[in-house]
Amino acid sequence: MTELLRRLPARVNWALALPLLLGVLLLYVPLYRELLAGTWQTEDQAHGPFIVLICVWLLGRIVWNGPVPTSTPRPSSGLLLFGTGLLLYVVSKSQDIQFLAVFSQFFVFAGLALALGGWRCLRVLAFPLFFLMFSAPLPGALVDALTGPLKHFISGIAEQMLYGAGLPVTRSGVILYVGQYQLLVADACAGLHSLFSLAALTCLYLYLQQYRSRWRNLVLLALAIPFAITANLIRVIILVLITYYLGDAAGQGFMHGLAGMVMFGSALLLILGTDGVLGRLWLFKEGRA
Repeated sequence: MTELLRRLPARVNWALALPLLLGVLLLYVPLYRELLAGTWQTEDQAHGPFIVLICVWLLGRIVWNGPVPTSTPRPSSGLLLFGTGLLLYVVSKSQDIQFLAVFSQFFVFAGLALALGGWRCLRVLAFPLFFLMFSAPLPGALVDALTGPLKHFISGIAEQMLYGAGLPVTRSGVILYVGQYQLLVADACAGLHSLFSLAALTCLYLYLQQYRSRWRNLVLLALAIPFAITANLIRVIILVLITYYLGDAAGQGFMHGLAGMVMFGSALLLILGTDGVLGRLWLFKEGRA
């Protein structure tokens, strides 16, 4: 405990900070209870609790590698951010918008960091606070607008690839027919939620790597969506193959969950493989410079 206290920022007024932090945490307890009891139990939003746990780990990692850097407190700017976050939280509760409630946390905690520890403190804590936003349930209107075209695109590519490989596959909308079976390409298999969670994986990877090259970071970040679409396509193809060769029960049972794990594994391999190529290119450029 003594070692942990030594790593905390010494310039912060903890007599003021601790009550504020405790009050804010108590403010968001009902939100997390609501998410755990409902939204995060769905397949589309199952990544939410893991995002929060990763954020806690990142914050703990920052504190353990401390002391956390601080600079001159900025109470005016901090209170402005803090007030904005509280306003968003009030609006979210009155209108029952969970996404806005989770989003408000960035402003609330960023405002506290700025008011108590200054810009240096906020800069260090910025990514964990930003990453927390990936736990937010996406607005239904946005999901409906983008998921439909995305599912049509992925199911169309899957049909062409499988038919080209010699399988008896046809498609009607987002329903794939293979042999005597039919498979609905659901939101969890090729929807916006999976792209959102895979984009979070890419952001976390870049943060942990701490590359100094801005272009390397930008290239990998720009490829996050193509990687996610490719990983979703691999999942759909795997499910079609499992259903065709092992039957509908296998495709909808344990193998369905296994295909989801393969999707994330595929995305991670794509990130690592592309990053390895980029690393060699950067070394080559530095060697010629």
